[in-house]
Amino acid sequence: MADTLQIMLTMIAYMLVVIGIGIAFAKRANQSSEDYFLGGRTLGPWVTAMSAEASDMSGWLLMGLPGVAYWCGVADAAWTAIGLAVGTYVNWLITSRRLRRYSEKAGNAITLPEFFSNRFHEENKVIMTISAIFILVFFTVYAASCLVTCGKLFSTLFGFDYVPMMIIGAVFVLLYTLIGGFLAESASDFMQAVVMIFALLVIVVTSTVAAGGPGAVLENIREIPGFLEFFSAASPVTVDGVQQAAGSVPQFAAAEGYGVLDVLSPLAWGLGYFGMPQVLLRFMAIRREDELTRSRRIATVWVVISLAVAVLIGLIGRALYPTALTTASDAENVFILLSTRLLPPVLAGLVMAGILAATISSSDSYLLIAASAFAKNIYQGLVRRDATDKQVLWISRATLLAIALVAVVIALDENSVIFTIVSFAWAGFGATFGPLMLFSLFWKRTNRAGAVAGMLGGGGMVFVWNLLVRPLGGAWDVYELLPAFVFSSLCIVVVSLLTAPPSAEICEEFEAVGR
Repeated sequence: MADTLQIMLTMIAYMLVVIGIGIAFAKRANQSSEDYFLGGRTLGPWVTAMSAEASDMSGWLLMGLPGVAYWCGVADAAWTAIGLAVGTYVNWLITSRRLRRYSEKAGNAITLPEFFSNRFHEENKVIMTISAIFILVFFTVYAASCLVTCGKLFSTLFGFDYVPMMIIGAVFVLLYTLIGGFLAESASDFMQAVVMIFALLVIVVTSTVAAGGPGAVLENIREIPGFLEFFSAASPVTVDGVQQAAGSVPQFAAAEGYGVLDVLSPLAWGLGYFGMPQVLLRFMAIRREDELTRSRRIATVWVVISLAVAVLIGLIGRALYPTALTTASDAENVFILLSTRLLPPVLAGLVMAGILAATISSSDSYLLIAASAFAKNIYQGLVRRDATDKQVLWISRATLLAIALVAVVIALDENSVIFTIVSFAWAGFGATFGPLMLFSLFWKRTNRAGAVAGMLGGGGMVFVWNLLVRPLGGAWDVYELLPAFVFSSLCIVVVSLLTAPPSAEICEEFEAVGR
């Protein structure tokens, strides 16, 4: 009981620090909608890089990804990590500079829907409306995954019921986001990125020592069929979703084959970065374009270390506690299991704050961007174009509350698998906005009709492939982001070529942005 109390007090102290950051930035955030939603384009390179990656990774980095590695071994987890690492680097390399420049040129856009709308000189705001609706839908799902993380964390640590703990997490995140806006979110995300990587490194070192060193870890998991292979996957023997064990030995069937499509499917996660609003907004918010090179290096190093360590934690957890977590949902608690069993209470509390950090840093981003999509792009862009900044801020806060309530409803199922929820929302953003972002920045012939077709085609295909095609199995069991990204790209190219080219004014603006 004393240990649990120390863990709780440490986490409470951490949460108070986060609230303090929100209060510190509250006055600045409320000066204007640009300050609230984009921080007045004043982020430095370190905050830009670290806040982008912390808001991107969320609780699935410390729970979802290690859970996949614990449950079925290296293949899925490692190929996903490789795809994300490559996607991170390429996105910073080719997208960041031109988007920073173009977003200012295109009417000083401060949200992603506004950028797309201004890029094509819209008058009736169709692109803005469609993109804002997709952001509302997918970020609500994303926020739900963060609330599931909060519920699992607190219920596992303290033995409380899942639903009340999940709701408390939702209330905390909502209040924090309401107070501080984008600057508070970015500043706290920087701190939380540091906490996250500290937590990962502490656990991987401590658990490796507890297991008897790297050699002992390998010895304990080498015999599991397919567990350490990149081109096959372990297959737990389950009954009603629960893995069976013979004494202290978990039971696995023969390794499953892992072909080219199986590799491409998790690698496709990297494509998602080109359409991630929480990352793209950081590109728009940095104070100077020439600082993006340093940000890219910082972000890439952080991502590579964090992803590699997260996968290792899942593998080490299986070696240390082979039968402790018997369902795919429970496997996502491996980080919590290692922390509470191997660390002193105060340090365990700080490491647990790493999970809370990951969750907060993502959910506040998701809520803020979704609220801005409605308040700035739908309310002020369509419903009431003469709305004042103060009215926009009030509408955004009301939207935050509504989104949080819907996310709570989605997160009510405590058996939800975080990785599964995140993968769907990630595919949604990647396919809806990724191709359009690339074509908008680099293909002058892209026109408004092509942009609309690309968003509708990509976003719609995510639902079609996930719900109707992928369940067919076999060669069709491909992560929906890959076919949806390709389909969206085709829609943009074909429809743009079949319809009238963009106006001379749009083309001149495109050329003026340069490369």
